[in-house]
Amino acid sequence: MTAEWNSSALLTTAGADYSMTSDDEIFRRLRRFQTRYFPRLRRQFENLVDRGQRPTVLFIGCSDSRVVPYLLMDSGPGELFVVRNIGNFVPPFDASHGYHGTAASIEFAVLNLEVREIIVCGHSHCGAIRALYTELPPEARHMGKWLELGRAAVLPVTLSEEALRRTEQRAVALQIERLMDYPMVRRRVEAGTLYLRGWHYLIEEGKVLVLDVESGRFESFDAADEAARANDPLGGINQLQ
Repeated sequence: MTAEWNSSALLTTAGADYSMTSDDEIFRRLRRFQTRYFPRLRRQFENLVDRGQRPTVLFIGCSDSRVVPYLLMDSGPGELFVVRNIGNFVPPFDASHGYHGTAASIEFAVLNLEVREIIVCGHSHCGAIRALYTELPPEARHMGKWLELGRAAVLPVTLSEEALRRTEQRAVALQIERLMDYPMVRRRVEAGTLYLRGWHYLIEEGKVLVLDVESGRFESFDAADEAARANDPLGGINQLQ
């Protein structure tokens, strides 16, 4: 069953052609999904419909097209509940920035889906963080207000790549702090049933720096080092002590 919708006003306004032509790149991609990928995953999608979704992780990430949560997490359908916005920001629980889908998604993930982990994932070369140091176009009214959610992370220094990198990390820590203002989040974190993680993804290196909440520093997670430690039970142990 297909919905009927009169799109003449949109077509007239936008001056666009939405006909389903064979040379349309968007429809080519859709066709590949329907003919190549969906048949392989049909049973999995059917199970997810029959049993419902049960993701264990809420992934709050940036809308940046270079950040691909499912690749980063090596996950598939039904495994992640994903929220994306520019800057991977978390709005205040008190709704002082107005109603927002990110806040509603956090509540839904925690209260309805009962996720066990929340990851706030920032990344290198973030346009939202850079925008905090620049002047926005007058028309960007919504973006200007939204970026204020990262303002406290800005450093009083001359703009540089190092300053941007530090600000990206400070912004992640800021969102983790703000998550703890959500009563349902704090209650579960204190009960040990929900864990918060802050990540800084280095796009060009494929590495993730993980926030150590005790030191406040971002430490490198190196898969090669982890594998080496797993294969060497004495790895990292000072045998002279």
